[in-house]
Amino acid sequence: MKRNGLSVAVKMVMMGTVAGSLIACGGSGSGSGSSASSGNDGRSVGAVTGFGSVYVNGTRFKTDGTVTSNDGLEREDQLQKGMVVKVSGSWNGQGEGQAREVSYDDTLRGPLTEATWSSTDKTGSLTLLGQTVELDAKTVFRGATAAELAGNPTNYRVRVSGWRTADGQFRASYVGAKVIGLEFDGTNEAELEGIVADLDATARTFTIAGYNVNYELASGDDDFDLADLENGMTVEIEGYLNGDLLMAKEIEQEDDLFEDDDDVEISGDIFAFDESAGTFMLNGVQVQLSDDTEFDDMDSSTLQDGTYVKVEGEFRNGVLIAEEIEGQEGDAELSGKIQEFDRENEILTVSGVKVWLTDTTLIETESDERRSREDDLNALQVGDYVEVEGRQRDTDGGYLEAFAIEREDAEGETVAEIEGRVDAMGETSLTIMNLEIRFGAYSAAGVSVGDEVEVEYTQNTGGEFVLASDVSN
Repeated sequence: MKRNGLSVAVKMVMMGTVAGSLIACGGSGSGSGSSASSGNDGRSVGAVTGFGSVYVNGTRFKTDGTVTSNDGLEREDQLQKGMVVKVSGSWNGQGEGQAREVSYDDTLRGPLTEATWSSTDKTGSLTLLGQTVELDAKTVFRGATAAELAGNPTNYRVRVSGWRTADGQFRASYVGAKVIGLEFDGTNEAELEGIVADLDATARTFTIAGYNVNYELASGDDDFDLADLENGMTVEIEGYLNGDLLMAKEIEQEDDLFEDDDDVEISGDIFAFDESAGTFMLNGVQVQLSDDTEFDDMDSSTLQDGTYVKVEGEFRNGVLIAEEIEGQEGDAELSGKIQEFDRENEILTVSGVKVWLTDTTLIETESDERRSREDDLNALQVGDYVEVEGRQRDTDGGYLEAFAIEREDAEGETVAEIEGRVDAMGETSLTIMNLEIRFGAYSAAGVSVGDEVEVEYTQNTGGEFVLASDVSN
């Protein structure tokens, strides 16, 4: 159960690391390849990263165009990048799948009370329904930018799709915004999910992470009897607001995402990690480690609350038995200009650094327009200034595997910036991801091989890359 098998393999062939056994594969991660007639059968839960069918967890799932949802979404063309969906179907190891059903459910929905955003760090937070939602560089915004939300938060209501984290809070994968006065289609005003506390069956009230809920007018959804409500139960609530009180209209006990013996892929933030028991929670699912669990781009010693991972395994008796855990946290960033684009193999050269795109790469531009992944790729042009977050790779001399790439309006910008690990140091230059940057008039004093550094640099008329300021670490 490997991610991006075809696209990564084809790139490795081009870079000279895999022999000719894959020559007949052709194409890249854009969707050509074999059918999903064999391989895994079950459910894949993750953020949508592309269209032309639906890309989830590195697999392009062919669909019938319909979506199951109680939040006003009925068609695939209503989905947006970043929305977390559950795909029931089958998939193979070459990035191809067939969906039987695609389902979507808002994590939170309601009016904003607070918002922050740092354009420098690409981090921030939202507050709605008393809940804190973390934002980062991979969060997709539609309807309003992060800066617009932070500038006037009480002017917007939002729908949030994301992951539950520790302490009942959330990290957003998608934030859709509407100005106050405009509603989301076919939905209740507010939606909240979390763990029931302070239950008063007589007053018919309880709290979710400190937020007050009244359920005297509510009905149970999906055969759930409200008499069975109890503290510690995880529920989803839809209703309307009366001041700071959520008046519930529908309450549903959160169902298991999976069924027994499902093959499973799920990505999200680790919480409730118990090292001695070898367990953690991932978006409400208990994950169990075993002696056979394999680790990719991380090891067991780096497991901790807040780490973003993808887990693959088998669901048994309400527990996901982890076969493979893959680290999904980026460790390098790059801002610069696209100088070359090998579209067949989806490899960019950005200010001297090779950047590999994969089927899980989130490609964002200035447009809110919903486009296919092929259109996303075509929107990237030589000369564009882009920001890339990803993982620094040491093979093939060094390159950046992109988790997210965003085209920026930076006309005339000549300074590039890279954050990463120093691979080599010389008397007159340093090397990061196979890019040699000469010191020139600036200094890298105190920097050693292996240090994490931030480097600003430019390209001179002779084609050499040179520092634009002193190196910081």
